[in-house]
Amino acid sequence: MELREAIAKRYATKRFDGRAVPPETIRELLDLIRWAPSGLNIQPWRIKVVSDPEIKRELHAATYEEPQILSCSHLLVFCADTDLAGLAERLIGRMETEGVPETTRTIVGEIAGEMRHMPAEAWKGYAVANTYLPAFLAQLVAKDMGFDSCLMTHFEPVEYSRILGLPAQLVPTILCPLGYAADQPLPKWRYGVDELLIP
Repeated sequence: MELREAIAKRYATKRFDGRAVPPETIRELLDLIRWAPSGLNIQPWRIKVVSDPEIKRELHAATYEEPQILSCSHLLVFCADTDLAGLAERLIGRMETEGVPETTRTIVGEIAGEMRHMPAEAWKGYAVANTYLPAFLAQLVAKDMGFDSCLMTHFEPVEYSRILGLPAQLVPTILCPLGYAADQPLPKWRYGVDELLIP
């Protein structure tokens, strides 16, 4: 499927038909979305993949009983990583092993050092904003691969953390149920380009 077609055809699927997306297909999707952009390439996100029906049942209540959670094949829980110091250290170390030139490493290291002084809430906002990028990419990749998805932000993050046993620095931010649609998309509309532009 062409990118333009995937953009036009993807929609927020409300009900899936229960068929399982093959694990190797999910793995391929994850391999593609890891290339999502992020500021400084710091990649402040982690992804929890949920396919166990019992866990999905628990999460269903923490998602206000939205039907997508129970009927999807796999649920991707995108979490913002708020451990700035750990992320910065990991990034700089990885840049060295990946052969990034020293001048680039120095510049990135200086910026990362300055970012360490960001207030915790400001960093959390930065991490959350970056975490939306791979989630949206997951929608496009899913449609391109022949199945469907739905991005969701209306859920209880604290309950998700408890149910999934997540470490404190990971904040559940956005959900992406995946599967084969059992519903039909409603007619789509968007504001025109001229309505989006600021004069």
